[in-house]
Amino acid sequence: MQRLVSGFLISTMLLAPVATFADEDVSFNPGYLISDAEMFDVNSMSLSDIQTFLTRGALASHRERDLDGVNRSAAEMIHLAAQEYEISPKFLLTLLQREQSLVEDDYPSQRQLDWAMGYGVCDDCSKDDPRLKKFKGFPNQVWFAAERIRESYLYDLERRGFTETGVGPNIEMTIDGTLVTPVNFATSSLYTYTPHLHGNENFVKIWSKWFTRTYLSGTLLQDNNTGGIFLVQNGTRRPITSRSAFYSRFNEALLIPASTTEIEKYPLGTAISFPNYSLLRSPTGVVYLIVDDTRRGFTSQEAFRAIGFSPDEIVDVEWGDLDPYEETESITTTSVYPQGALLQDKISGGVFYVENGQKYPIHSREILQNRFGMLSIVPVEHEDLESYKRTDAVLFADGTLVAAEGSPDVFVISEGKRHLIEDEITFKLYGWSFDKVIWTNERSVLLHPLAEESLSTELESELIDVASY
Repeated sequence: MQRLVSGFLISTMLLAPVATFADEDVSFNPGYLISDAEMFDVNSMSLSDIQTFLTRGALASHRERDLDGVNRSAAEMIHLAAQEYEISPKFLLTLLQREQSLVEDDYPSQRQLDWAMGYGVCDDCSKDDPRLKKFKGFPNQVWFAAERIRESYLYDLERRGFTETGVGPNIEMTIDGTLVTPVNFATSSLYTYTPHLHGNENFVKIWSKWFTRTYLSGTLLQDNNTGGIFLVQNGTRRPITSRSAFYSRFNEALLIPASTTEIEKYPLGTAISFPNYSLLRSPTGVVYLIVDDTRRGFTSQEAFRAIGFSPDEIVDVEWGDLDPYEETESITTTSVYPQGALLQDKISGGVFYVENGQKYPIHSREILQNRFGMLSIVPVEHEDLESYKRTDAVLFADGTLVAAEGSPDVFVISEGKRHLIEDEITFKLYGWSFDKVIWTNERSVLLHPLAEESLSTELESELIDVASY
């Protein structure tokens, strides 16, 4: 697969503008293949998205006469059929891959194209049967399959609760010797289309590898429908319930659009409601300084005044508001910069983030801007900086897209490590955009250890046994 730099250059020339994908060992629940919302999400991919997705194989350049006589690309046919019959293009793409491996095949045969969706071909049918001729050809396969699913399967399910083969939600049936009870229309439609466990397990594997995202810890997701913002952290979704809390801790540029379905796959975690450096008073009267997910109690009023805070800034809260924050070292009259500060060496020009008497070097303007935005820099004497203990360098914030100037590789940061994004298709499926990539020096990138797990949506040959006709 091509590295992202080529995709970036192409996007730039055309003036065009986002965790890991599910493991290959996908848990298969025969009664639930995909959700109805996923099957019916007709706007899940634009025509441009479909065209980019097809660059995995030869379909990207495939064109032929459509049913109405107009010469169209494969992407255009898929897009139009999805729109006409209100079926997700992701659903149609997955069927194309499951049936004939067409999406990722660089050199498909004419036979693969002719029976692209496996439509009209039963287990014991011969493709030479004259009665199947009307279904032959890529356009026929795409349009007839989409039409049958919408106007037969789904129509029957909505009208009477089961399809022409008796498959429907909450109706127990035997598939390949296994009792299966579909739970929704999507699962019922897939078993009507292909009445076999193995074929539908392959569908789930392909769908999961391509379209089921498991976001890395530190990812910021914004609900496409509600606008709500969530932080993915430790396998949960943490709602950010106030604008002040969001802007005090996070960078708006790191937001990734996501569907409600994708977001709600994560268990609900504790809310982020208070801005950084809030002053919260417990029921016992102790005042705490909130910094990210920690709280530090002031040991005395003198310590509180020494930092320069005003009593008017204190908010009275219950213990339930404080419990999510880990209690760390108390703040005393001798605490140095407990709320953090940017200090610049007057001699060398080097900038450090100083907090609690420790200094953290900042190795590039890009890291400085990414982590501290408009925080003012205070010039200080070299001797003053030398009095602070030097520690690890400041890293890019989790969720940041970074690349070293001159390198084709783009990474996303999570828990201080950099995860390689394998290709442009994966990049776009996550909802990222190229204008959000931060280009910096190599040293700033290499500060982040390379994670073992890279991000890719390309299927491996041993993962799927594709049907052959």
